Amino acid sequence: MKVVLITGAASGLGWELARACHARGHALLLTDIDAVGLAERIEQLGGEQVLGIAGDITDPETHGQLLQACTEKFTRLDLLINNAGITHRSPTVKTQTAVFHKVMAVDYHAPLELTLSALPLLRESAGQVAAIGSMAGWMPVLGRAGYCAAKSALSQSFEVLRAEIAQQGIGLLMVYPSFLDTPIDRNALGADGKRAGHARSTIGQIRGADWMAEQILVALEQRRERLFPDRGSWLASLLWRIAPAYYYKKMSQRFAGEME
Repeated sequence: MKVVLITGAASGLGWELARACHARGHALLLTDIDAVGLAERIEQLGGEQVLGIAGDITDPETHGQLLQACTEKFTRLDLLINNAGITHRSPTVKTQTAVFHKVMAVDYHAPLELTLSALPLLRESAGQVAAIGSMAGWMPVLGRAGYCAAKSALSQSFEVLRAEIAQQGIGLLMVYPSFLDTPIDRNALGADGKRAGHARSTIGQIRGADWMAEQILVALEQRRERLFPDRGSWLASLLWRIAPAYYYKKMSQRFAGEME
């Protein structure tokens, strides 16, 4: 039995990861800023080996509570899944700076800081870290400047971190999904920090969160370093590198609604 800590676990990909881990017999420590939703999920799963702690993942006090619970309730931590995330849909020039700060805090600073705090426990178990990046960290997506920046920062920092913690026996999986059917896009911020009022634009196939969760857990079981589950998005990132002008042309056509 592994002890798994999952952030953003009350809905979307985090919830599907929790369900899949629970089905595998793992002990779970789940966290989310949505206290009511998290409590409902804990009740759904049930059992002595499931614990929920609601809190803001950008708050260091929440990190301390989570790691203390790992030590006191489970005595160990085998897998940390940094799943919690937020995005926005708004032109850069119209977006309030507070939106950029919030996206960067949730998508970059929080997972990096939580991971660094969890390293002593992960070192003891020769455990693993997973971080949910995005193909938006590899290629520009119009109307997502803050999100692209945060996921790029996450990707670069964790790719560096992998080599450093490998010497301590800790594995690190970076996941690079494209567009998923999850609440992160339905709850995207607009330029003013409120929920975006227009529908999102997409590239390629929209995948289900349950499909993505299974792909991630299999990759972790294989102790892989990277997961590119969507070939279409991977090819789009390659197009950005070899023909950026053509990429921008197609992106501008597909994402015209994001620039209003």
